[in-house]
Amino acid sequence: MIRLILLLLITLTVTIGCAKEKKENAGEKQESATLPTVMGSPAPDFTLSGPAGETRLSTLKGKLVLVHFWATWCPPCREELPSLAGLNARMGGKPFRLLAISIDNEGNEAVQKLLGRLGITLPVLLDPSSQVAKQYGITGVPETFIISPSGVVLKKIVGSMDWSSPETLAYLNDAMKSGN
Repeated sequence: MIRLILLLLITLTVTIGCAKEKKENAGEKQESATLPTVMGSPAPDFTLSGPAGETRLSTLKGKLVLVHFWATWCPPCREELPSLAGLNARMGGKPFRLLAISIDNEGNEAVQKLLGRLGITLPVLLDPSSQVAKQYGITGVPETFIISPSGVVLKKIVGSMDWSSPETLAYLNDAMKSGN
């Protein structure tokens, strides 16, 4: 029983830590914060760079896009990365794009070190000042926005999840086909 309580306390502390650190970072420049992105609204456009070059969201119209905010210092984010990498591999050749946006202040070096340690590859974009994260109104990490092929926010997911579940894959495949 004591082990269970201790495990729950550790889990709660880690989860709150991810949200708290993000909120502290976001609090640095409150004047640039915008209203949170809501389902059914057009996805805010952005341009970010990563190891593979620059990406602009609006150029991905016609594809289902997962805009996934994460950080290397967030334990649930680290646990979720292999599932995201698997999803990205499964969706290869389909009208799908994963944008794994790191909000790490340390930038690409911290990201590549973690990905190397995990032995995975992801299409990473860097948002060290959290400008895009603020534009989307995230409250912590991980947070994911599913953007329709027409550029509308279909779903907002707060927290980590298993991206390999049959229900998740069916939802994503249906969203790709509907084109909304």
